[in-house]
Amino acid sequence: MRKVAILTGGGDCPGLNAVIRAITKTAITKYNLDVIGYVDGYRGFVENRWRPITLNDVEDILDKGGTILGTSNSDNPFKFLKTRDSEPVDMSDICIKQMKDLGVDCLFVVGGDGTLTSGRDFSRKGFPVIGVPKTIDNDLNATEVTFGFNTAVTNAVDAMDKLKTTAESHKRIMLVEIMGRYAGWLTLETGIAGAASAILLPEIPYDLDKLCDFLKEKTENGQKYCMVAVSEGAKPKNGEVTISRIVGYSPDSVRLGGVSNKLAREIEEKTGIETRATVLGHIQRGGQTSAYDRVLSTKYGVKAMELAMEGNFGKMVAMIDGKVSYTTLEEAVGQLKNVPVDCDLVQTAKSMGVYFGE
Repeated sequence: MRKVAILTGGGDCPGLNAVIRAITKTAITKYNLDVIGYVDGYRGFVENRWRPITLNDVEDILDKGGTILGTSNSDNPFKFLKTRDSEPVDMSDICIKQMKDLGVDCLFVVGGDGTLTSGRDFSRKGFPVIGVPKTIDNDLNATEVTFGFNTAVTNAVDAMDKLKTTAESHKRIMLVEIMGRYAGWLTLETGIAGAASAILLPEIPYDLDKLCDFLKEKTENGQKYCMVAVSEGAKPKNGEVTISRIVGYSPDSVRLGGVSNKLAREIEEKTGIETRATVLGHIQRGGQTSAYDRVLSTKYGVKAMELAMEGNFGKMVAMIDGKVSYTTLEEAVGQLKNVPVDCDLVQTAKSMGVYFGE
């Protein structure tokens, strides 16, 4: 091997730069390889926009959120839209030719389910690919943990802690809407660490009347305020998720959001208690990367480079039984990791009186 390439796709995520750094430093320092990075995710990949990555480029990026390479969450090389109104075109063969012309011996694809699915498809075409699992949602089924999750939990808990002072001062019910899409891991851990009275997950549809009864009973029994952690994918029993908008040109067109604002109005109407909602949004993904994610990302990046040097392509690094290992890209994608309703974390919270909306 002489040259490797790195691509970061999907939403920005704490730890992406740490992975870029780990792959680059291992490739150059240990194996004397050249490293390039494709700019702006799969869009730059299709358009053959790339830059060399040197040791100096990655010297001071370990703690920084986001990605120095840029990213895109609305491009798929196998169904590429040159403009938002154009017809999708399969650009995969052109991408492979461009990589071969550049002398790329392995492509590191760093992303979530959508990004890794395209990586799997390039692997099926015979090009050497290694995947690295990234998402704040922690919803990839083939790994116990994804980098970025710990930082997002830390950011969300910090926001909840700040919101408590307002909730207590005004004796309010305060709803905090948390990312995670159709999986509730981020909301569950944030709710526990943020001392929420109730946690609403996509996996456990809530009963509005029972939720209101629970919150009203809490205040009547002397609790000054109530914090409620609400997943953006939470939905009422026999109801649907709340959609903020549809992005037609994106491979994953549904954007969730707004459930907490809707729910705050309903709770206030039914209980008579002042209720406010805060949507944390992208603040959960920003800022400095946590120490845990810096270490995890570094371990993932080094392992990815080792797999490449072994010629063990078509794989994704993963945490399995508490150790950094790997699985196949075929096994890594296509299946969401939801919160089991009887898992230890849910049972732990319930033992302390946390309400889940049933």
